[in-house]
Amino acid sequence: MCYGYGPSRRALLAAGLGLGAAALATASPAAAATPPHHGGGRNRVPPGQISIQLWTVRDDLAQNYDTTLGYLAAAGYPKVELALGYFGRTARQLRGFLDGLGLEASSSHDGISPDDAALETKIDNALTLGQTYMVVPYLASTSLDEWKGWAERMNVEARAARSAGLRYGYHNHAHEFTTDLGGGVTPWDVLTSELDPRLVHLEIDIYWAVTGGVGRGAKDPVRFAIDVIRRAPQRVLQYHVKDRHLDGDMADLGTGTIDFRRVFDAHQVKEYIVENDTPDVTPRQTSEVGYRYLRELRF
Repeated sequence: MCYGYGPSRRALLAAGLGLGAAALATASPAAAATPPHHGGGRNRVPPGQISIQLWTVRDDLAQNYDTTLGYLAAAGYPKVELALGYFGRTARQLRGFLDGLGLEASSSHDGISPDDAALETKIDNALTLGQTYMVVPYLASTSLDEWKGWAERMNVEARAARSAGLRYGYHNHAHEFTTDLGGGVTPWDVLTSELDPRLVHLEIDIYWAVTGGVGRGAKDPVRFAIDVIRRAPQRVLQYHVKDRHLDGDMADLGTGTIDFRRVFDAHQVKEYIVENDTPDVTPRQTSEVGYRYLRELRF
């Protein structure tokens, strides 16, 4: 997910990683050689653990929020991860609307609160909506001190969330793995060393972790992503499941180069959240393809 207040997706892919278009097109031969199709073992993603990040369907939401949520429910999704606000509803009104569709807002993307009053409101809204998770979706800086300050504040927020019965997490992009804060220290180094693993979990965006591996020159970017998951002291409880074309652009699930079977086999989570910032045809088709892919995948 890339919100408007941060660098663009393409900027992170090219400028932020120091890769030109030609490099992006050829940087991931190992991933490209791995078929992304359904095959595999006996494990399946439990249907009750499939969700979708609403950023994926933001263009449709802007046209008609109710219709968009309706087609997500019709596609089979039991859950959504909220973003972009409540579109004119209060948290209580949105809860009633989602309940009527049979959808659960189990998670949300929310920035670090500017003060304790805003944090209290954020937690109250999450409880009203029946959420399990609240996740910080994006932070970017080249300052070591700023990253340490953010980690300290997230620990404070996570403690308050835990007291309210909520889980508090952080969502990665690629720059956490590729930005040098000095002496080879990356934002990911800071986060995984400073975030309290008793309080903060990780929502790993598989596409961005793989892209981070590409930016780091990993021979096997999928293995890089798996190592990120396995080595973090924080628990990985949620995935953003987003595919990657050979040229580095985002892809609808099953049409790109990422072998999700390897990732899911290495580590299973509580929520598998479909996302594509740039739907290949339409947001609706992306949502339907994504749900179907996760239901059919064996690993």
